[in-house]
Amino acid sequence: MTPENNPEVSAALLRTDYRLVLDLVESGARVLDLGCGNGNLLWLLKQRKQVTGYGVEISGDRIIECVEKGLSVFQGDIDEGLRDFEDQSFDYVVLNQTLPVIRRPDYVIEEMLRVGRRGIVSFANFAHWSIRLRLLFSGRMPVDDAIPFEWYETPNIHHLTIRDFHFFCRRFKIAILDSWFFCRLERGRPRRRRCCPNWTAAFALYVVTRAQ
Repeated sequence: MTPENNPEVSAALLRTDYRLVLDLVESGARVLDLGCGNGNLLWLLKQRKQVTGYGVEISGDRIIECVEKGLSVFQGDIDEGLRDFEDQSFDYVVLNQTLPVIRRPDYVIEEMLRVGRRGIVSFANFAHWSIRLRLLFSGRMPVDDAIPFEWYETPNIHHLTIRDFHFFCRRFKIAILDSWFFCRLERGRPRRRRCCPNWTAAFALYVVTRAQ
């Protein structure tokens, strides 16, 4: 089955974060996708924006899926850094829905902004009102689109909020160039400005760079 006929790739076009990344990245850009998974986002970028794209992924099975799509992917643990890549060798480095599963987010983001002019970071907001209410009334970890795992099977190491990310950026001198907030991972309607996003947005996506 070719990628064009793969239902998984067709479904990927419904993802709000993927559509945002496709809109953000200029045609012909050099892109590095960290924790690229099965490669759907990277494949879409190559097909729709003709990027020069590479991925880094730790799972051997996922790398096989990427290779079947004709992608250039390196096997590696991004927590160990990106020493195989030169400074400012990419226009964009993408960390899409990967931040909660890495052990050293401060080091990984430092590295992504070393090798890339800009970083694109997206994550689920653990402070969304639905999560707060479920914790308040049920006393149990919520399971929903933002956190689709039971506590004992989740790959997430860190749960973070939109406010946490803003504090993180100030502490580590990271400049936020743009941001989008949305409530659904699929078929969502992203907004640049949203009232009380830490309360109302289930997901966030940021464009970041090193502060001058």
